[in-house]
Amino acid sequence: MNLVLSAPPVCISDPSTWCAQVFSITHNQWLAGSADWLVTKPLRIILILVLAFLVRYLTRRLIDRVTTLPRSGGKLPALLKPLRERAPDVLGPAVVERRRQRAKTIGSVLSSMSTFLIYGLAFILVLGELGVNLAPIITTAGILGVAIGFGAQNLVRDFLSGMFMMIEDQYGVGDIVDIGPATGTVEAVGLRITTLRDLKGTVWYVRNGEVLRVGNSSQGFAVAVVDVPLGYSADVDLATTVLSEAANKATRGELLAVNVLEPPELLGVEKVTPEGIELRLTVKVRPGKQWAVQRALRAQLLGALEEAGFEPPLGRFMSSVPAADK
Repeated sequence: MNLVLSAPPVCISDPSTWCAQVFSITHNQWLAGSADWLVTKPLRIILILVLAFLVRYLTRRLIDRVTTLPRSGGKLPALLKPLRERAPDVLGPAVVERRRQRAKTIGSVLSSMSTFLIYGLAFILVLGELGVNLAPIITTAGILGVAIGFGAQNLVRDFLSGMFMMIEDQYGVGDIVDIGPATGTVEAVGLRITTLRDLKGTVWYVRNGEVLRVGNSSQGFAVAVVDVPLGYSADVDLATTVLSEAANKATRGELLAVNVLEPPELLGVEKVTPEGIELRLTVKVRPGKQWAVQRALRAQLLGALEEAGFEPPLGRFMSSVPAADK
C-alpha cells in the first residue's frame, strides 16, 4: 500500500515564524501548520486580556486619585476643581460630606464607563483574533441596545438627570431645597434618587428624572422677611422708626449678628387688609438661617411695638378688660 504524504506547510521556510520554530522542535507537519492556532492566537489573546486588565487598573487608580477627598476634608478633589461648586461654607461638616459624595458618585460613573469601554474593546479584539465575523454581533448589539433603551427610558432619564445635577452642583447634602414633590434638607444625592427630610421628619425619595425645577435656599445668601401687623389707627411713621431701631439693635446683638450679612431694610407698607396694615422688613442673612432670624426678629419687633404703646390690629376685640368695666 502506497502512502501519500502531504506536502509540508509553506510557513516552515520562514525561520521567523512560529510555524518554523514548532517544526524544528517537533518535526510534526500538523503541529507546525497549526502553530498559529496553538501558539500565536492564544498568546495574542492573553496579551490583549493582560493589557486590558492593566489599563483598567491604572485607569481606576487615576480616577480614585482625582476623586478622593483629602483627609483634611476642606480641599476640593482634583476632579471637582474645574466644576462649579455652589456649596456654602456655612454648611460646615455638611460641605465635606457633600463634596465626598459628589466626588464618589462622579468617580463611580467614570470607573464604570472606563471598565465597560476597556473590556468591551478587549472582547471585540479577542473575537477578531478568533476569526469571528463581528458585523452580525454589532448589529444585534445595536438592536438590543435600542430595545433596552426604550424599555428603560425612565431609568436612563433618572441617570442622566442625576449626572447633570452632580456636575452642575444644583444641590447637595445639607442644602434646603424645594423640588416640587417635597421640600426639606437633602440627606443624599444619587444618580437615580434624591433623599431629603422635611420639617416633620418624613424622609422623601424623589426620582431625579421627575425633578422639573429646584428651589435651593442654601446657595449664596437668603433673605429673612418679617411682616409686622398694625391697626388702622397706628402712626405708621412712628411705627417705622420704632421698627427700624429695634431691628438694627436686634441684628447687632450676639444672637443674630453671626448670621446677618447686611443691615435690615424696612420696605414700608406691604399690605392693607380688613384687619389692619402690614409693614415689611427684610434682612439679608446666611443661607439656611432665614427662618431662625425671622422668628427672633418677629418676637423682638412685636415687643418693641408693645413697649412703644402700639396695639395689635384686633386689639379692641381681644382686650382682656371685660365689657362691663368699660
